[in-house]
Amino acid sequence: MVCGLLSACESPVPFYPPGKGAPDDPVIGLGGPAPVVVASRPRATASPAAADVYAATRTGMLSPATRALPPRLYVPNAVTGAVDVLALPGGRLVGRIPVPGGGRNARVVPSWNLKWLWVVGRDGLLPVHARSGRRGRVRPVPGVRGLYFTSRGREAVTVSARRIVFRDPVTMRARAALRLPCTGTPHADLTADEGTLVLACVRPGMLVSVDLARRVTAGTLTLPIGASPQQVRLSPDGSLFYVADAVRGGVWLVDAARLQATGFIVTAPGASGLLPSRDARTLYVLGRGDGSLTAVDFAARRVTGRRRLPRTGAALGGVTADGAALWLTAPAAGAVYAVSPDDGGVTGMVRLGGRPVNALLYPQPARYSLGGTAHFR
Repeated sequence: MVCGLLSACESPVPFYPPGKGAPDDPVIGLGGPAPVVVASRPRATASPAAADVYAATRTGMLSPATRALPPRLYVPNAVTGAVDVLALPGGRLVGRIPVPGGGRNARVVPSWNLKWLWVVGRDGLLPVHARSGRRGRVRPVPGVRGLYFTSRGREAVTVSARRIVFRDPVTMRARAALRLPCTGTPHADLTADEGTLVLACVRPGMLVSVDLARRVTAGTLTLPIGASPQQVRLSPDGSLFYVADAVRGGVWLVDAARLQATGFIVTAPGASGLLPSRDARTLYVLGRGDGSLTAVDFAARRVTGRRRLPRTGAALGGVTADGAALWLTAPAAGAVYAVSPDDGGVTGMVRLGGRPVNALLYPQPARYSLGGTAHFR
C-alpha cells in the first residue's frame, strides 16, 4: 500500500496559505457583463431537453461509493512520470502513483461506478482503487488520449489519434473499433440520453458525433477555417454543446440534436478548459492565452464576469465538493493552486516542480462518471 494511505507521511512540498500568494495574484475580480459576439441566435433543439443533466452534482450530493473518501487532488506530472496525490485542503503530498509509460497527456479518469480511478499513460491504463489505493494490473492499451464510458457503464470508449475503440469496462479488451474522419483529441461529451458521443478534432477543426449503440459515425460539423476546438461540455438542459475554441478565443454553441453551430461567445484568447459551477448555473471558461477565467451564464448564454489568474497556460482541475474553491494546474510554474469562484482570489498553492498536467479533484458529487475531463452526472 502506497505512502498516500499513511497519514504520517510528511509533505516534501511547501504550501502557501491564503493571503500569502505571489505578487502576481489575481487583480481582477468578477465584474459586469463583458461583450458577447453571437454569429446567429441560438435555436431550441428539436428534441425534448433534459430537466438538468447535472442535477446529481450539487453540493454535498456524494454517492455511497465516495461519501467516506477524503478529498484528494490527483496530479499527473509530465516530468516525473507519476501522479502526485495531494490531501486537501492543505495540499500535503500523501502518495505517488506511477503512470504507465509516463507521457505529457497522462490523466486520471474515474470509473463509471466511481470506485476506481484509471491512470491513463502512454503505454496503458492502470486501475487504482479509490478507497484503498490498491493497484490493479496495467491494461496494455497504448496511445490512449481519452477514456469515456457509455450509458450504465456498459462499455469503455478509448480515443486515440485516428480511431475510437469500444472495450470491456473492466478488462479493457477491445470489442469493436471505429476509424475517425479527423485527428481526435481527448475532449468529448455525451448527449443527455448518453446515446451519442460528440468528439472534438483539432484537425481539421471538426466535431464528430458517434452513435454508441450502433458504433457508427452519426454526423460531423466542420467549424470555420482556423477553428481549434478543445473541451466540450453539455448545457444543463441538454440542448447545446459548448465547445471551446483556442484560436478564436471563445465558445461555440452547437445544437445537440442536429449538430449545428448556432452561435459563438467571445471569452478570452486561448479558450480551452470548460467546467460547470457547482450549482450548474455558470460555465467557467479558461483562457490560456491571457491567463483568465471567464464566467458564462448557461441560461442567458452571455459572459457575466472575467477574472485574471496568477499564471498563464493553466488547466482546470475541478470544483471542490462544497463549491468553495476551483483548483487549477500551472504547468510552467510546476504548481497547482486554488481560487475562489466568487472573486478569483487565490486561496492556496502547492509547488510540486516538474510539469503538472490534467489534475483531477476527487471525489465529486455525482451518481456516476462518464470519464473524460471530470464529466460527472
